Amino acid sequence: MFFMDRRDAGRQLAARLAHLKGAEVVVLGLPRGGVPVAAEVADALGVPLDVCLVRKLGVPLQPELGMGAIGEGGVRVINDDVIRAAHITPDELAQVEAREGEVLESRAQRYRDGREPIGLEGRTVLVVDDGVATGSTARAACRIARARGAARIVLAVPVAPHGLTARLGGEADELICLHTPRNFFAVGQFYTNDFSQVDDDEVVACLEEAAARTVSSRRTASRHAVPEDRGVDVRAGAVVLRGQLTVPEGASGVVVFAHGSGSSRHSPRNRFVAAGLNRAGLGTLLFDLLTEEEESDRANVFDTGLLARRLADATGWLRGQPETEGLAVGYFGASTGAAAALWAAAEPGARIAAVVSRGGRPDLAGPRLPAVTAPTLLIVGGHDQLVLDLNREAQARLRCENRLAVVPGATHLFEEPGALEKVTDLARDWFTDHMVPVPHAAA
Repeated sequence: MFFMDRRDAGRQLAARLAHLKGAEVVVLGLPRGGVPVAAEVADALGVPLDVCLVRKLGVPLQPELGMGAIGEGGVRVINDDVIRAAHITPDELAQVEAREGEVLESRAQRYRDGREPIGLEGRTVLVVDDGVATGSTARAACRIARARGAARIVLAVPVAPHGLTARLGGEADELICLHTPRNFFAVGQFYTNDFSQVDDDEVVACLEEAAARTVSSRRTASRHAVPEDRGVDVRAGAVVLRGQLTVPEGASGVVVFAHGSGSSRHSPRNRFVAAGLNRAGLGTLLFDLLTEEEESDRANVFDTGLLARRLADATGWLRGQPETEGLAVGYFGASTGAAAALWAAAEPGARIAAVVSRGGRPDLAGPRLPAVTAPTLLIVGGHDQLVLDLNREAQARLRCENRLAVVPGATHLFEEPGALEKVTDLARDWFTDHMVPVPHAAA
């Protein structure tokens, strides 16, 4: 497979990424050659474009051979195999790092022009380059995105040598590559018409064009502008639990998240879904179900009754907050947290508007299931067969409005391309359809 130029490569790459169109995605192009490729991808997907500032550390006298990379935030990746093979001394490495560090700082000023980087927290980040050779630069870029809070990282390139996945060492959650030849010598050999060096002016032009394209969409989205997460102390019985509350202006309801075992309010998957709900005008509360001391006892982590009580207490606290008073409340439960959500929703007077379970274990709610009155959506991955069977059995015990949605090809953590985006869409639609104000129970 060959590409005419970087723009052509970007258009072909975008076709492979079409399933991400409309999702909460940010495209990061690697300057300089990766930016024209990334610009085509961002344009096709209708998502923001930014740069991920990384500098390859080239071997002296052979600069095309990367012995490592440095990036924003002090990220540093060294390829020890290349260092040994090229007999690079510590002084030589330090000199190259110092020189490339100056270039990195200069380009940050040139490209950003005083602008803040686009926020990545809770989002899927597409790291795009015009090709990968050793993988050092790509690994550094993925680490930067991870450090900035990306929920999922996809490295997308037109061409890379066979076996690149092993070289990445798990830095990216997914690799999308159009061509992985065994006979690979250099990225440029796969560009037939133009692989000339990209200059700073072209990078700036790509970024300015992308920014101009997103102005109108940002104005439209401003109707549901979402405030920053507010750190809160949630009172639950005798304990205080840390949480994050986000309530968009004019919110129609608020969704309380119940995380699974081994997770917390910082769960990147739950935060990804929460961000999608916020954009739809729904508030969200993510909080720790247990204190740090309680988490040390594994029995507490799987005590569905205890977790359900915490969820109910948090709901009571939430209903007393000024910004959420009178709003409908829904539950989003993940894994074992789904059992706690259904258990709490089954309590008399719970007044829960809707429940969504992601890869959940509703079966752990046992005899409480027939008492659930809130409309319930069970979302399971098509390849998560054991959990799918358990959800079918639990669904048969529900007496409320309910639905089982299977995401084709997804496994338990919904790590496959587009899977978590599908979960977000399903949850958003279920909550917006059912989150109407619920009247207080009669005295």
